[in-house]
Amino acid sequence: MPDTTTLPRPPFDPEFVPFLTALDERGGFHLTTEMLPRMRQLDVTEAQLDDGLHARGLERRSVTIPGHRGEPITLAVIQRIGRTGPAACAYAIHGGGMMFGHHLGNLDSYDEWLLVHDVVLVSPDYRLAPEHPDPYPVEDCYAGLVWTAEHADDLGIDPERIVLVGQSAGAGLAAGVALLARDRQGPAVIGQVLVSPMLDDRDATTSARQFDGVGVADREMTRIGWDAYLGDRRGGDDVSVYAAPARATDLTGLPPAYVDCGSTEVFRDETVAYASALWAAGVQAELHVWPGAFHGSTSMMPEATLSRRAVGALREFTGRLLGSVVQRTSRTVAEIGPKLEVAPSGAKPFRR
Repeated sequence: MPDTTTLPRPPFDPEFVPFLTALDERGGFHLTTEMLPRMRQLDVTEAQLDDGLHARGLERRSVTIPGHRGEPITLAVIQRIGRTGPAACAYAIHGGGMMFGHHLGNLDSYDEWLLVHDVVLVSPDYRLAPEHPDPYPVEDCYAGLVWTAEHADDLGIDPERIVLVGQSAGAGLAAGVALLARDRQGPAVIGQVLVSPMLDDRDATTSARQFDGVGVADREMTRIGWDAYLGDRRGGDDVSVYAAPARATDLTGLPPAYVDCGSTEVFRDETVAYASALWAAGVQAELHVWPGAFHGSTSMMPEATLSRRAVGALREFTGRLLGSVVQRTSRTVAEIGPKLEVAPSGAKPFRR
């Protein structure tokens, strides 16, 4: 894709440069609405996915619950085979720019920092824009959280240990759900893990201008996502803080947060600003800005040194938050084999 900015910007980490160069040589990645149906599908059957989970000592079941306006949505419940007793719950929201992704996609990206804590992972199949614009995605996610808390006993969940987790657009939704839970006096949440969050529709940050036509999930793609989600309200005055949490002026009373991003990604500045706003509101937040990391680099290049550092920090934070001792699954990551991916044909997946 053409680099449309002349602004100076931080360099990518040297380990990531060959990957990004190869992506550019293939013409980069240009999102179109015609690609969305493919990008909303799993690359494997659900039976194959379940076989992969079983190989890692995990099992899945799915339940249908009332979503926004009482319309049905699905929750996937993933846990260790044979687990007994109440466990912490990670309510994990998938990314995809509000437009694509799958609630069963990329579950293995949680292996080394979340599932090692023997949590019950609940993943909502929220409805996607543009067919279901704001407030459907965030309200579906909130409805799923409420249902999960109300059925904690049935799910084997400790209702006092529920943490919100999101990656990219999913992290923006997780931040919005945290605000809804506070304002509606909904389920108690002990923390929020916001990985490279998509928070601000206003398209006004320096990092948005720096990463326009360069890297992964650039300014053009985020504009497409916000347009799908908000329509002609994007950037205007009529946008809810639950849809775009960067607009919130009152962050008091929110649970502690882990917030991270790369220094070389479009969401950098809104992520840092959100962490600063949490601190200003008296909320504890742990912020990491990984030098030279691009959006999704931890998942796309998991063996890179910087990726390992980022995953280690996530594992340490979630362990402290949950009071957990790490439980290894029955097979190591090296033994699992190829990762399950949700990606357009010919493109690498957006894993964060």
